Amino acid sequence: MRVTTKGQVTIPQHIREKFNITPATEVDFIEEGDRVFLVKLKSKKTTTRKFAKLRGIADVKMTTDEIMALTRGRN
Repeated sequence: MRVTTKGQVTIPQHIREKFNITPATEVDFIEEGDRVFLVKLKSKKTTTRKFAKLRGIADVKMTTDEIMALTRGRN
């Protein structure tokens, strides 16, 4: 694996999948002697991640107009 001119490397897919490293994942580098380790940081809980698990599971049989009427109320 080579480092690009911008100092970037690609984390192999099997490593990303095994450790659940996604584009939003925070990582750090730890130096120990002549070695450098990539460490995944503890994730900060965000609203986006909480709702990401629910994306695509709704089973609503209403039209968009009906949903909008419920959320806006009828005047």
